[in-house]
Amino acid sequence: MIQAPDAALHSSSLERDARLIHDDHEASAGDIALGVVIGRTSEFFDFFVYAIGSALVFPALFFPEFSPLQGTLCAFAIFALAFMARPVGSFVFMAVDRRYGRGTKLTVALFLLGGSTASIAFLPGFEKIGWWAVALLALFRLGQGFALGGAWDGLASLLSLNAPKNKRGWYAMVPQLGAPLGFLLASGLFAYIYSTLSTQDFLDWGWRYPFFVAFAVNVVALFARLRLVATREFSNLLDKHELEPTTVFSLLDNEGHNVLIGAFVPLASFALFHLVTVFPLAWIALTTDRSPADFMVVQMIGAGLCLVSVVVSGLLADRIGRRSQLATGAVLIGLFALASPFLLNGGRHGETIFVLVGFTLLGLSFGQASGALASNFSRRFRYTGAAITSDIAWLLGAAFAPLVALSLSDLIGPAAVGAYLLSGVACTLGALRLNRRQLEIQDR
Repeated sequence: MIQAPDAALHSSSLERDARLIHDDHEASAGDIALGVVIGRTSEFFDFFVYAIGSALVFPALFFPEFSPLQGTLCAFAIFALAFMARPVGSFVFMAVDRRYGRGTKLTVALFLLGGSTASIAFLPGFEKIGWWAVALLALFRLGQGFALGGAWDGLASLLSLNAPKNKRGWYAMVPQLGAPLGFLLASGLFAYIYSTLSTQDFLDWGWRYPFFVAFAVNVVALFARLRLVATREFSNLLDKHELEPTTVFSLLDNEGHNVLIGAFVPLASFALFHLVTVFPLAWIALTTDRSPADFMVVQMIGAGLCLVSVVVSGLLADRIGRRSQLATGAVLIGLFALASPFLLNGGRHGETIFVLVGFTLLGLSFGQASGALASNFSRRFRYTGAAITSDIAWLLGAAFAPLVALSLSDLIGPAAVGAYLLSGVACTLGALRLNRRQLEIQDR
């Protein structure tokens, strides 16, 4: 048995402070759930602040020499860089975790995440420093992705491992609440600022405020997570190898098949993720005269529906099984994909229905997307396997969704959105089928 790292050697000063405040009491399931939700909300807040900026600000600020469409496509290309850097960050920060401990890893990762996001707020535009502005934007975007690779704390696994057998779907959905909550916070800030400032003031300085807020949000989330990393439960699970990081090469050598299948399972959900959040905001700004602030209010209502449907996904998954829940969600997304071109071409009412229905289906599928196959990993590889599988799934399913959907929609129309979603549905159903066959073979 490998002993838990010595706290005096493997803790940052913030972790020691968090432990003192915690007073070494055992963490309840509610404490763990709260820490998980706070952590995921902070990550998604950073994520959506940048995403909204890519649709509303960066085309004009960093690519003024291009047409609005071309500038948005360039912004979406840089948007994808974070997802490419995220697996690299996981690889590096897993080594930091093994050598210096999880508290040190989280402290470095979340300060880098908040610092990269906040640094974007200070960037001058293309008109002042030319292509250096674009290069710095790309650098800070890479920093965001690299840091997100180190933000995996294992708390979601801790929550799942403490779940009763008949409540696993419910506990699996808790971390997913961070996505709609992060979107509500980010879009609410942007909608308020956009609606109260002139267009020029918004582009000059108003858009910078949410990027400043990101750093403070990350500091609060860091302390909440360190408070739980310092608990007895976390150390005990480290002792049992439940949350012990392994090398990525060892993971791929022993359980690479689980990583591959797990990366394809959530693709229907992850493809829909950006096609109801980032893509439609750019679509509205480029092709209609509808106010972005008005449309963000509609998206906020959709995020509220998503929040409810994430909770519902936990109840359904405990009745019919998480894999069945994912398959059902994929089929519903497929039906939505067939209707999406008509909705996007259906004027204000069609656009509104697209967002509200899309967010609702997103919650039903996303609520179980990240934890359904974690049980496939053996205890030794569960911590690293969950992190790497998530990184690859986001890269395959979500990184290029806004770029591909917007570019193809310009060429062939909104039917491209439906086709993109259907490709994700096919991947999800195929991976679930392959996983089922694998489990049947193992049971023989």
